[in-house]
Amino acid sequence: MAGFAWRFAAKRSVLAVLAALGAWLACVAPARAGALDDIRTRGELTWGGDLQGGAPYVFEDPASPGGMRGFEVDIARALGRRLGVTARFVQNDWSNLIPALERGDFDVLLNGLEATPERRARLLLTIPYFVYGETLAVRRGAPYRTLDDLRGKRVATLNQSVAHQILTEHPVTIALYEGQREPYFDLAHGRVDAVLLDHVIADVYGCPLAEVACLPGDVARGVYVAAVRRDAPELLRAVDAALAAMIADGELRRILEAYRLWDAREEELSRRAAMGGVTGTGGHVYEPSRRRFDLAELLLFLHGALFTLLISLGSFALALPLGLLLAVGRGFGSRAVSFVAAAYVELFRGTPVLLQLYVLYFGLAPLIRLGPFEAAILGLGLNYAAYEAEVHRGALLALPAGQTEAARALGLSSWQSLRYVLLPQSFRNALPALTNDFVSLLKDSSLVSVITVVELTKRMTIAAVDLRDWVVPGVLCAALYFAMSFPLSRLALRLERSLAHDSHPRLA
Repeated sequence: MAGFAWRFAAKRSVLAVLAALGAWLACVAPARAGALDDIRTRGELTWGGDLQGGAPYVFEDPASPGGMRGFEVDIARALGRRLGVTARFVQNDWSNLIPALERGDFDVLLNGLEATPERRARLLLTIPYFVYGETLAVRRGAPYRTLDDLRGKRVATLNQSVAHQILTEHPVTIALYEGQREPYFDLAHGRVDAVLLDHVIADVYGCPLAEVACLPGDVARGVYVAAVRRDAPELLRAVDAALAAMIADGELRRILEAYRLWDAREEELSRRAAMGGVTGTGGHVYEPSRRRFDLAELLLFLHGALFTLLISLGSFALALPLGLLLAVGRGFGSRAVSFVAAAYVELFRGTPVLLQLYVLYFGLAPLIRLGPFEAAILGLGLNYAAYEAEVHRGALLALPAGQTEAARALGLSSWQSLRYVLLPQSFRNALPALTNDFVSLLKDSSLVSVITVVELTKRMTIAAVDLRDWVVPGVLCAALYFAMSFPLSRLALRLERSLAHDSHPRLA
């Protein structure tokens, strides 16, 4: 009876906690909701964007520390003023803006969002506020004039953009970037053969470069729109009315002219507002085909997993011997050699591997032009060599001093003592840590996507956005990582057993 009472009391406690949690969520929901009444109650319209997008969209104001500039900043402020509230920017990674909007992190998405049927089915899109054209840029003097001329060539673009979707339907090798300046940087240095991006980006970052030629005409045209969640139709109507008023009274034109963005493409904006937001204008308007998870998508995942494995193996093949040399140099070398080895270890352990990849791939490009795959292996290998050096050094220090004395008593030189006595024993001690580092390297290889390598994690994020489903791509990605790491860990464990003097079955 006492046990029953205890269980009953425990259930009541759990229900009370759940009820309290529900009440708390109900209280905070209005603060995150995008409904127009809630926005006016707060006196604030939150809008999401990504500062990494840079000029002329959203960028930090060099004349005002902490301030922001950009034509979308001015549009957001005008929208807030016309709704009777202030506008507040919410930073978010561009690739996650749509999920963040759906989650309620901000009220309006306003950051170069291209109107596509998929996004129209997922969100409520406003009338257009900007017309863009897809500009094809090539190296000056190159013979290419259309995408058809670039068959088999390497063409750069931004991830999750209409330009990316266009390229998937052409026989080209796609190089995906996260930033807007980097594609043209690589085009100028010959790492890619062309860049396809919105003319706004091309005019700022590509066309002014002496090595780059922007081809005339638009590959396709589309529009930028703002977006709200599907449960906020009253907010959509209010934003549409504000944008239509900005177009009618010329405020939107003045904003665009201030950033030198008004051209012939924008002349149809007033007609678009009257038509309620037509998705295209003059010329070819791109509409992507519907994506679904099929055998072709699975093969892309397997290709990404192969790249992940090759990068990890190549990086570790570099890190392991280099780390061993650093450990030996630090522990047994001269004072100068020991200092250099220690400085290397502290430098590479004390700075982020992401920064090292950026410096290696972009920073050193004028001196050495590494391909993405080579830079990925070299960057991860140099970074992990610092960690492997400490693993080897710790394993060597763990050996009894009598081992060195015995080797010397047998007449072995310092090099022979290391080679035949100390290193074989230290390697056995270091093996568990080395295995753990390789598994970590396997996962850290996802960072190389910043230098355009489409490995397994990058493939998962691309598929998740295209398919509007994170579950299936996420589960498949996790399964492939496990399939790669688990056999390696078991192989290392078997190697540990074979090298051990005594067995410990409980540790298996």
